[in-house]
Amino acid sequence: MTKLPFLALALLLAATGAAPALAQEAKAGDIVIQKPWARATPKGAEVGAGYLTIRNNGATADRLTGGSADFASVEVHQMKMEGGAMKMAELKDGLAVPAHASVGLAPGGYHIMFTHLTHPLTKGETVKATLNFEHAGPVEVAFPVLEVGAAGPGAAKGEKKPAGDMGGMKM
Repeated sequence: MTKLPFLALALLLAATGAAPALAQEAKAGDIVIQKPWARATPKGAEVGAGYLTIRNNGATADRLTGGSADFASVEVHQMKMEGGAMKMAELKDGLAVPAHASVGLAPGGYHIMFTHLTHPLTKGETVKATLNFEHAGPVEVAFPVLEVGAAGPGAAKGEKKPAGDMGGMKM
């Protein structure tokens, strides 16, 4: 059996930055972070956003309380419709993650806000942040950076989230 086809496939995946970089999971206690990603930012932008799914496999609820990174301050935010206008606010008390449930952080809903960026988020790079949970503690998460305006990993080029898609909780 020749190693050439395997080597060719490995080189192709490495050269294209294909799915393995986006298939990461990070764990802390009963908390599992799935499919983290961030959007690229224009030069000079002071804020960026990160998205992911948090799964709580435990019998006790937990709470995402914030985080830290060497390239930005890390906050938990929510976008929601209020009085006919889309508003964004920091969740000062954090984001509840119920027992045996998942919470999605996605464009138009809950998200990680990277503030006071020290450099733009560039498509193709990966940035790391530590997310803090009330019970599970800190977990380091690698966020592959997709293009500006991306809808998420695997979305068709130019695809946007449907209007009213706020991200959220799944039981």
